[in-house]
Amino acid sequence: MKEDFLHYVWQQQYFDKHDIRTEDGQPITVLRPGHRNPDAGPDFLNARLRLGDVEWNGAVEIHLRATDWHRHQHQLDAKYDQVILHVVYAADAPVQRTNGSAIPTLALGTRLAPGLLAAYDKLSTQPAEALLPCTPLLGQVSELTRTMMLGRTLLERVEQKAERITALHHSLAQDWEATAWHAVAGAFGFRKNAEPLSRLARALPLSLIRRHRHDAHQLAALLFGQAGFLEAAPAEEYVEQLRTEYQFLQHKYNLHGTALASHEWNFLRLRPANFPTVRLAQLLALLLARPSLFDALLTARNVPALEQFFMAPLPPYWQTHSRPGRPGKVAGLGRGSVHLLITNVVVPLRVAYAHSVGNPELVETAVSLLDHLPPEHNHLTEPYEAAGFRNETAADSQGLLALQHGYCAPRRCTTCSIGARLLRQ
Repeated sequence: MKEDFLHYVWQQQYFDKHDIRTEDGQPITVLRPGHRNPDAGPDFLNARLRLGDVEWNGAVEIHLRATDWHRHQHQLDAKYDQVILHVVYAADAPVQRTNGSAIPTLALGTRLAPGLLAAYDKLSTQPAEALLPCTPLLGQVSELTRTMMLGRTLLERVEQKAERITALHHSLAQDWEATAWHAVAGAFGFRKNAEPLSRLARALPLSLIRRHRHDAHQLAALLFGQAGFLEAAPAEEYVEQLRTEYQFLQHKYNLHGTALASHEWNFLRLRPANFPTVRLAQLLALLLARPSLFDALLTARNVPALEQFFMAPLPPYWQTHSRPGRPGKVAGLGRGSVHLLITNVVVPLRVAYAHSVGNPELVETAVSLLDHLPPEHNHLTEPYEAAGFRNETAADSQGLLALQHGYCAPRRCTTCSIGARLLRQ
């Protein structure tokens, strides 16, 4: 049994409340169980109880065994002095506050319905490789419950991405254009090269991008030079020109020591179309064709407009070279890549901006873009599709991925609407 099961039982009050008493015999009346505390400290805050003839307001702490109180050193932590009731599965020891005063304990071990325990056991004992632990029981859950849970997980996933954008925005002196540049640059690395491309954005400030955005030669020199791809590139007229230009700009802007090294990029097991040098060429094309990133990403009306925005034509040299000095046929961003950028950059960027200006309608319109994108189909979504979950749009896929990562994989069934419904039944 995990502690979160007892959290669920206490929050929902799913236990036998007939003549409940503390371990020392005081009758208990639960007037308000309190609300979950997401931060450090007791598990439930602002609870209201009647112990004997006295009404108490305070916190409730929950453990599987009472001795966990001492194991976690709560008797030495003043944050737990506000606890008015210690709820446990097994009461194997009395507990005290920092001043030595006793805290009443309620043991639930004999008050849990066998059916509730059996349902929890079925959910919690599925093998680790089972991506969807409630598969054998899903027939007992309505389509409405599934749909509502996916709507919840979709918003949670979007909000998590928006929070990262907001943190980035604050770190960049609340400059939305700079935020867009860093977010877009990191996303162009996709999974394998997101981290080095994010570092490249930090090594190449937007102020320099703005100064040279209208000069393809200088901008290419800055991008590929700061990325570390010019230093050991094969000798070739165009590459030598970029190398010379970069050395001049490096000295002019005192960029010595800020560039990445070529070995920091990932080429292993990537097709040439996904090489970081190709992604960098596609990013170069975007910067040359679109003088403003943030305003366009914020105001584009629909998915076709965003597809047109991202599918900028590559400069001639980069149409025939997959790396500096190395020939190879290269294309612009594909539609699938653009859809990932809309999902991972445009939608969270709009949501973060909506929160900053207090415009909830913009959140809704941003998330609605996902309804017009095709779904992802991969090894994580397949078990859900096989179990009857809908996966027809990117909104569905994002909800399923959030359900897997946030609930199913860590076995947080008691905090999932689907798992909670099964337990109630």
